[in-house]
Formats: sequence, C-alpha cells, structure tokens
Amino acid sequence: MATGRMKKILQSYGKLLALAAVIVVFGLLRPKAFLSLKNMINISRQMAPLVIISIGATMVMAVNEFDLSVGSMASLGGVCAALLAVAGMPTLLCFLLAAAFCMLLGIVNGLIVARFRVLSFITTLGMSTVVDGLIYRLTGGATVFQGIPKSFSWFGTTRIAGIPLLTVAMILFVAAYWFFMRHTVAGRRMYAVGGNEEAARIAGLAVGRYKVLAFALCGLMAGLTGVAVASRVGSANTTAGAGYFLQAYAAVYIGCTVSRQGVPNVIGTLVGAAILSILANGLTILQTPTYLQSIITGGIIILAVIAQRLGKESV
Repeated sequence: MATGRMKKILQSYGKLLALAAVIVVFGLLRPKAFLSLKNMINISRQMAPLVIISIGATMVMAVNEFDLSVGSMASLGGVCAALLAVAGMPTLLCFLLAAAFCMLLGIVNGLIVARFRVLSFITTLGMSTVVDGLIYRLTGGATVFQGIPKSFSWFGTTRIAGIPLLTVAMILFVAAYWFFMRHTVAGRRMYAVGGNEEAARIAGLAVGRYKVLAFALCGLMAGLTGVAVASRVGSANTTAGAGYFLQAYAAVYIGCTVSRQGVPNVIGTLVGAAILSILANGLTILQTPTYLQSIITGGIIILAVIAQRLGKESV
C-alpha cells in the first residue's frame, strides 16, 4: 500500500520534485553564482520566450496534433515586427500585426488538418518550408537590425520594479491559458477532442473548429515568441526561432505528468520549461562544454517522451 501511495506521489509530483532537485544540485555546486537574485531574475527572463512558445505547442498537443512550424513561425514573427518597425510603424502595432500574421498562418494549418484530414506532421512541415522561404524573400537571409528604432526594444528590456517585463508577460500568459484550458467550455472541449476524437465527434462537438482554434493559438504564441526575442536583442535573426522548436515540445512532454497523467497542461509546461532553462543556466555556470549540454538536453527529451507514453498507458 505504501508502494502504491509512493507511486501516486511520483506520478503527480515527479516533475516538481525533479525541478527542486535540479535547483538543489546547482545550488550546492555553485551557491553564490546560481542562487543569487540576479541569476534567478536572469533565468526567468531567459525562459520567458520558451514558456510562451511552449504554451502554443501545448494547445496543439491538447487536441492530439503536432506543429512542426513553430520555430519558423517564431522567426517570422520577429522578422515581420522588425521590418514593420523599420518602415516607421508604431512599435506596439508592429508587434500585434506580426503576431496576427503568424496566427493567420496557424489558422491555415488548422484548416488544412481539419478540412482535408491531412496529417499535421505533413501540413506543418510544409508550412515550415513555406515560412522559411518567405523569411528569405523578406530579408535575403540577413539579420534585420539597421533602422530599428530604440522603442522596438521596450518589450524585451523594460523592467517593472526590477522584474523584466518579459517575466511578467510570461506569468500573465500562463495564468490566462491555464484558466482557458481549465475553466472554459472551449478548453475542456479541446481536451475532449484530444482524448478521443471519434467520441467527441459522436457527442456533437465541432472537432474541426477546436483543431483550428488550437493551431491558431499556437501560431499566435509562436509569433509573440519571435517578437519577444527580437525586442530583447534589438534585431531579428532569420533563424532565431529554430532553437525553440525541440525545447518547446520537450517542455510539454516533461510537463505532461505534472497535474494530469499523460495530458498536456499549461502548468506542467511551465515546470518543464523551468527545468530546461535552469538546467541550461546551471550547466553554463559550471562551464560544461556545449556538446555535453546538447547530449544532456537530448537525453532529457527522450526520457520525457518515454515518461509521457508510460503515463498514458497507466491511466
């Protein structure tokens, strides 16, 4: 009986315990550098874009689909925002239009998957290629930085009472999407679609509509991620979003067993992103070679996928 209780605890809180363990280990190895307030704030700022794009991935996985275009979408969001800023548009409008354009492309993804029953892997792989081509057409493959006004960096560099605005935005997005998925009809129906699409269809749910909604939200969050990264560095790199693709889905898989066994959820995604970000920060402080950091991160992704699959089977 005690063994069963321990198993339930590990299933419910295993990732939170893993997060605590990572913090304790790096705290013991480099207490002054790692546990400093400055470093904690730095981690929160660095993980904000990852959390934002991972929330979008969570939406798509909630309806049992997959979006391979999130990295390219993020790159496009930053490029569009930067080009609009160079053209003289107000900064906030640049950000909103760039995010809206990515959301529109997400809707296209969703319509193709829902209406034509094309596998999401194929659809979004094709969209990723299209977006990469569009980025090259807009920039010629060069980083956009000349002519960007100083106001473009306000979102990525502003602090409120010492807390980065990116961190505040991350917290607000997590709260908003947690409420949406947990306490709204649309959120619960998205889970129903992802849990058993045929049963949801028989029950009269508009399955296609909720899949389109999921892809639209994924595109929106990817675009906002690109905007956040471009604003933080004051320029738009044409491949800025590429590094977030695998990490985003790793965060979702790691978080799948935090609150609901095997099911993508926003709070779990936040924990998964925190584990990855803290791990990267701690390994950098320990001066771990880049290749070894990649090996460790890749291993964690594989273990997370295995754990997510085992979690579903045990439900």
